[in-house]
Amino acid sequence: MAKTSDVLTTGEVARICKVAPRTVSKWFDTGRLEGYRIPGSKDRRIPRAALREFMAKHGIPLDSLESDKPRALIIGGQSPNNTHLERMLAENEFEVQSADSIFAAGILAERHKPQVIIWEVEADQQKTKEIPKDIRAIAGLCNAKLLAVTDSGHNGQELQDCGFDACLSEPVDEPKLIGLVRELAGSTR
Repeated sequence: MAKTSDVLTTGEVARICKVAPRTVSKWFDTGRLEGYRIPGSKDRRIPRAALREFMAKHGIPLDSLESDKPRALIIGGQSPNNTHLERMLAENEFEVQSADSIFAAGILAERHKPQVIIWEVEADQQKTKEIPKDIRAIAGLCNAKLLAVTDSGHNGQELQDCGFDACLSEPVDEPKLIGLVRELAGSTR
């Protein structure tokens, strides 16, 4: 697993503190949050230790800062397969959420900020090809990696051509799933 950075961007701090990036910039500019600017640019960087101190001082929960586990969101109903995928990932040190509807997935994605979204694609599912475009249109998810878990009714290469980052066919091989999700999550850091 990739090591968590000791220095964070204002966007990363905003995600951790659940505020807008502009709010983090104001905290920095007024001296409430310690950090530094990148020489020759206006970009700000916040040391993790300074953020931890700031969060403790202002009563912001530290759980978002402390978690180094890769985050995954499984979408596609509460099928036995999804329950199995969720169990496999949780047993291998992932933070996992599962959604049985698009609405629930949207809420969880906003709150959870998954690095990998696992979509169970069924053979009769309409609009499968639009899923990657729709997910990447959401600001907080534009960098999330998309993994399709398919039954025999889908061509994996066709799904990758539509924008999925990777595909696995059912039945899912646990070591292959874990390795692939870890690789995908590592590439978003």
